[in-house]
Amino acid sequence: MVNKVTLIGNLGKDPEVRRLENGAAVARFSVATNESYKDKAGEWQTQTEWHTVIAWRALAERAERQLKKGMMVYLEGKLSTRKWTDKDNIERYSTEVVANTLRILEKRDNSNSSFPAANDEPSNTYKGAEKSSAPVADAPPQADDDLPF
Repeated sequence: MVNKVTLIGNLGKDPEVRRLENGAAVARFSVATNESYKDKAGEWQTQTEWHTVIAWRALAERAERQLKKGMMVYLEGKLSTRKWTDKDNIERYSTEVVANTLRILEKRDNSNSSFPAANDEPSNTYKGAEKSSAPVADAPPQADDDLPF
C-alpha cells in the first residue's frame, strides 16, 4: 500500500509552531496549489486547492526559521486523517499532509534552499520547478509555415 503526497504550491501564511510537553516542535501551515483549465467559453480559469501541512521536530524548526507567507515550496509527505470533537460535541474530521521533505523553490538571499528530513536524498536531487505564466494544457502549437505537412 502507498500513502504518498507530492505538492508544489505557495504558503498561505507563516508557519505556526508549538512545542509539546516533551519538547517536540510541531509546525502547521497552509499550501495553495492551482490548477488551470479552459472553460466552455474558451477562457482560462484557475481553481485553487488549500492543503493543511504538518511538520514535526527538526523539519518544523527549519520551517519556522525559513518559511514565509507566499513562498513557493515543494513538499512530500503522507495523508493523515484525524477525528476530533468540537465544542458542540459534534465529531469532526481533518485531513492533513504530514510532511517528511520540504524544499523552498525560490531563491532567497544567502540562505539554504532545502529542508531535507533525516532520511532525505542529497540536496541536489531536486533542483526546483520552472515558473510558467500560462498553462501547458491546450496551449496552441508552435507552427512553422515552411513545414511540408
